[in-house]
Amino acid sequence: MSNLCRLIALPVAALLGAAATAQPLRVISIDYGKVRGNHSKVFKECIGAGRANEGLRADWQQQLALVQKEIGFKYIRMHGLLHDDMGVYKEDRQGHPIYNWQYIDKLYDFLLSVGLKPFVELAFMPADLASGPQTIFWWKGNITPPKSYEKWAALIKALTEHFQERYGHDEVKTWYFEVWNEPDIPPFYTADLKEYRKLYKASAEAVKSVSSDYRVGGPASAAPYKFEEELLQYCIANNVPIDFVSTHAYGVKEGYVDETGTKGTVLDSDPAAVRSRMVHSRELIRNSKRPNLELHFTEWSSSYTPTDFIHDQYHQAAFVLDKIKGAQESVDSLSYWVFTDIFEENGPRMTPFHGGFGLLNYQAIKKPAYYAYQFLNRLGKVELANSDAASWVTRDASGGVQALFWNFTPVAPPEGLNDQVFYKGDLPAKPKGKLRLDIAGVPEGTYLLQLYRTGYRVNDAYSTYLTLGSPSQLSRPQVDAIQRANDGSPSLTEIVKLSGAIFSRDFDLRENDVFLLTLTRL
Repeated sequence: MSNLCRLIALPVAALLGAAATAQPLRVISIDYGKVRGNHSKVFKECIGAGRANEGLRADWQQQLALVQKEIGFKYIRMHGLLHDDMGVYKEDRQGHPIYNWQYIDKLYDFLLSVGLKPFVELAFMPADLASGPQTIFWWKGNITPPKSYEKWAALIKALTEHFQERYGHDEVKTWYFEVWNEPDIPPFYTADLKEYRKLYKASAEAVKSVSSDYRVGGPASAAPYKFEEELLQYCIANNVPIDFVSTHAYGVKEGYVDETGTKGTVLDSDPAAVRSRMVHSRELIRNSKRPNLELHFTEWSSSYTPTDFIHDQYHQAAFVLDKIKGAQESVDSLSYWVFTDIFEENGPRMTPFHGGFGLLNYQAIKKPAYYAYQFLNRLGKVELANSDAASWVTRDASGGVQALFWNFTPVAPPEGLNDQVFYKGDLPAKPKGKLRLDIAGVPEGTYLLQLYRTGYRVNDAYSTYLTLGSPSQLSRPQVDAIQRANDGSPSLTEIVKLSGAIFSRDFDLRENDVFLLTLTRL
């Protein structure tokens, strides 16, 4: 380490908190000249949203525009495109279909205007086309098969033709069409696998009848593997179109749906949770007769319920990074569920922080998970060779360097408690020792060094909310105060001159801390 690096490293240790306990020194050793390849952007291929009708709200659109400006996802997926609150389908007194695309047009026009493409989920069933009255969620999405597969196929074909007419063939062929949502569990589909195959075949062939270029797949399953494997085998054996496999994963020990938001969930403390599921799904496809099919995880997070406070806590940022790091080589997309707490599966929530799925809360306050994605998006295009499992180090075209590193420590609730109780409280982070970042061969020059962080009480809006007494409603001054205290500004900014020596810095690390260090060439 050069004398200059020693001098400027000292304030960082003081800045980053309590002295580390006696633990092994973790070293991230990088050679600027040793390239691993292009840095994967799979993390930003897709993002989730609650339901289509929520996308017509002004605050939803404002938040999505912010997300696109600072992160920039490529696709967005949501429920309820064919639900009655989108006004898509009715039948006249003689039973003749009436189609209406006006609400969908408003929504999709907006999505495209902010640089997003639809990942089209073909669900749920319009009431006039449904075979039964069963519904899910506060907004009552119908979960029954169609009363007429002929009419269902005609609806899907007409919808696809409309997309082609409005947006053009070359645009629509870049989209994805996914048949239904989690048909393998009763809360989302009242029928069985055999009936889902009929639904899938009718839908896939309807889409392909408009253009063979259009991509269709499924089953968007909740439980591991069975429906994925069964659908894949069925399509191969029966020459039914399938361009991708889609499925979901959540990091909890029980259950797959929480319609009311009242069921207790418990974090799975196995570090391999979620990412091992993604790796295995890739193996399933690779060992099939269609080994090159795309794999999309169209929902994933730590918990499947929008009342689990782990989504609000600082732990979520490291969780996100760990899963992306471990699974990025196995998937074509992994769509975080969801970008905003404007999400009404179990009805409007009554408090500003309530364990919602979102990267942003109702007031557009950025949660730690938001910063995980923002930091990822600031990495350069070229990834450097790195043996550390909890970091990326990249460089950009101008010679700058970016290092994103973290500690991931799953913290499961003690016996007898669930996430909704445990993660609702203040949870200080324990020390995890020291980390040293060594980067050899950084080109000589003057650099702007900036250090960004999220962790316990650092860009940790929920902890700030707790210090305010967890008010059930936030005043404008309170919103401003939380946003100012957690605005993502760098915790350290310096000018450094490098002359060819190893750039080295030491950091005190706590549980689930996340750091982004950038060296921008001046």
